[in-house]
Amino acid sequence: MKGLCISDVSMRFELANNSHVQALLDINLEIQSGEIVSVLGPSGCGKTTLLNILAGFLAPTAGSVELNGVAVTGPASERGMVFQQGALFEWMNVHQNVAFGPNMKGMDKSERNDIVDHLLETVGLQDFKEKAVYELSGGMQQRVALARCLANDPEVILMDEPLGALDALTREKMQGLVLRLWKETGKTIILITHSVEEALLLGERLLVMAPRPGRVHKEYRLPFAEMGVGADLREIKKIDGYSQTREEILSMIWDMEEEIMGRKENVS
Repeated sequence: MKGLCISDVSMRFELANNSHVQALLDINLEIQSGEIVSVLGPSGCGKTTLLNILAGFLAPTAGSVELNGVAVTGPASERGMVFQQGALFEWMNVHQNVAFGPNMKGMDKSERNDIVDHLLETVGLQDFKEKAVYELSGGMQQRVALARCLANDPEVILMDEPLGALDALTREKMQGLVLRLWKETGKTIILITHSVEEALLLGERLLVMAPRPGRVHKEYRLPFAEMGVGADLREIKKIDGYSQTREEILSMIWDMEEEIMGRKENVS
């Protein structure tokens, strides 16, 4: 299969007091090349743990992950990560941050500069390439992080709440940028978010995860990401079915959070 294959993946963390936490249990997913998938769920359901396994930062305690038939055994350039905070190199300017990956690969300077200039133009930061990253707004820093990820030309882009710290207007603009980059590049994108609206807008597939042990509770296939490419996202939210699906998922996650709180009260 061309894409990601997640087979019977479980993750168990052993604790110092001889207890353990079962973070994930029997996750099975096939994600086709070029899909954009959003992942939602209550706090502590293992969303970021799953993303870290896909990135190769964690090895699952059971099961396997393959990309295009090749086992994922650690980080690699075909899987890029964009974090909630940009994780940029503060001592480098914008151009140097984006050029970091190609530079580490030993790419010719002229080719490297062409790639960086193209990506900065794509994310609207060509005029800021000599700026230090601390001089940029949060939204600009996340655009640099996206460009830096794309500079490595990964097949899969993993995004861990990349827009969570942004104000509402900047977040909406960045959502539009993510959709445009998805459509223009053909990359596979898997995005973790706590926002139901964002998950609806940015996922042609939307996965709702259940409370720990984390597992896929329900999957939706949605038209809104495709419709949102190049469109006013506020208009997309007015489309028939959007509000109904949002309320259904909100109620689902609310019930899960209530279940979690009930567990805590029983423990105490």
